[in-house]
Amino acid sequence: MPGSSTAPTETLSSDQLGARDLGHFGYAQQLSRRVGSYASFAAGFSFVSILTTVFQLFGLGFGFGGTTFFWTWPVVLTGQLMVALCFAELAARYPLSGAIYQWARRLGGAVVGWFAGWTMVIAQIITLATAAIALQVVLPAVWPGFQLVGSDPALASKDGAANAILLGCLLLVATTALNATSVRITAVVNSVGVTCELVGVLLIVVLLTTRAERGPSVVLHTTNLDSSTGYVVPLLISALMAAYVLVGFDSAGELSEETHKPRATTPRTIIRAVTASGIGGAFLIVAALMAAPSLTDGDLATQGLPYVLTSRLGTTAGKLLLLDVALAVCVCTLAIQTAAARMIFSMARDNVLPGSRQLRKVSTRTGTPVAATVVPGVLAGVCLVVNVGNAGLFLGLASVCIMLLYVAYLMVTTPLLVRRLTGSGLPGGVDENGRPLFSLGRFGLIVNIVAVAYGLAMAINLGWPRAEVYDPAGDGWYLQYLPLITLGVVAVGGLLAYRTQRTAYYASIGVPVPTTAPAVEAEGASA
Repeated sequence: MPGSSTAPTETLSSDQLGARDLGHFGYAQQLSRRVGSYASFAAGFSFVSILTTVFQLFGLGFGFGGTTFFWTWPVVLTGQLMVALCFAELAARYPLSGAIYQWARRLGGAVVGWFAGWTMVIAQIITLATAAIALQVVLPAVWPGFQLVGSDPALASKDGAANAILLGCLLLVATTALNATSVRITAVVNSVGVTCELVGVLLIVVLLTTRAERGPSVVLHTTNLDSSTGYVVPLLISALMAAYVLVGFDSAGELSEETHKPRATTPRTIIRAVTASGIGGAFLIVAALMAAPSLTDGDLATQGLPYVLTSRLGTTAGKLLLLDVALAVCVCTLAIQTAAARMIFSMARDNVLPGSRQLRKVSTRTGTPVAATVVPGVLAGVCLVVNVGNAGLFLGLASVCIMLLYVAYLMVTTPLLVRRLTGSGLPGGVDENGRPLFSLGRFGLIVNIVAVAYGLAMAINLGWPRAEVYDPAGDGWYLQYLPLITLGVVAVGGLLAYRTQRTAYYASIGVPVPTTAPAVEAEGASA
């Protein structure tokens, strides 16, 4: 690691070396390093959580794209893998909490970094709300008693949407308490949950395959699509399903300051998280299409994977597997909140958020940033409560949060591409094991170009105003434009927050506000 120390290197533990490395970025070690390699992988995998998100959105993908919607999955997976490879390079060189924010500010400057972090925080809060209401897709199918509001459990109904908000708020209370209590317990719960999810995916795929009604060639059919519906537009819409699922793998980077040997560990866990999610999700989709009782009666589009499980595997086995899905939903919500808390903590540590003094505090008793953990939990709950009675809640929230995530990702991959094109490149060095830092080498430019092109195309696809996606019930024109309206509000709100906080900060230290924001140098390039 850079710098010098009076103690011989061999007398320092890996965590002490990590603390010294962190010091070269100008930060003290405040968070406890209790996250190992598997827990780091679990952080990224549980944010993606294919059991949560594929179960949530299978109906959307199939409803618009028919069986052919499967092919949108490898396309999105390829694009996101390119993004993940870029992130892996950055994770090796900047092992810091608030990964997207920290990477963007070191590549594009303070302003780009701030807006990347701001956009990511908003996206994570909305994603947290979206993940929490996924319990409604699963629990009422396990036991009708979980339908505490009304009688219709369908998420698209007013009863279902109201009950989803109630279940979601209860889950947010639990995840907030756990995240604020202990880093170690949270990591253990994440790891156990991810293990159960991986086993659950394997069991579901095997059991559905043994009860298949048709062969894997079903993905070559065009059920639900013909010349009257067209092919391009329906498949672009159905691609939103895969786009929603395959995000959040960067959350392994959010735990860098709590990870043992982060320069060596985090790059690989980011790639493993997106790869494992992509492979597992592909098998899950194919198995469901093979085993569905019917592809044409409309039930698969309206009831999704819970319907396939209970109808093909029987009530008992199907419900046991649905309980595993419910566990995955809970762990996914926990992981998203952990990532959001670390992002808020990281930005507050740099005094760039309102209330930074409280948000950057780390409890000496629990070793967690308590205020930074409570804030996203409360705000996610507010996102749910203000939508009581809105049956279109789920799809609107899902569309908005994923579009914002893609925009935040672009604020990292785009300045990284500019660096490559201008010949600046990334610093070299070695990791904690003495090996060269993860690098794409001569393939870096090609990978980066694909990552930016894909991210821009998908962001446009996610934000494109479509009544059939965002306002199928015709409740109001504003719903059709909800993603674009939200993007505008986030941008304007971010500008106001940035200017206000910047003015307040310089006033507190008695210095005139600079006319330009300072660039950020690339500290700590090697371990």
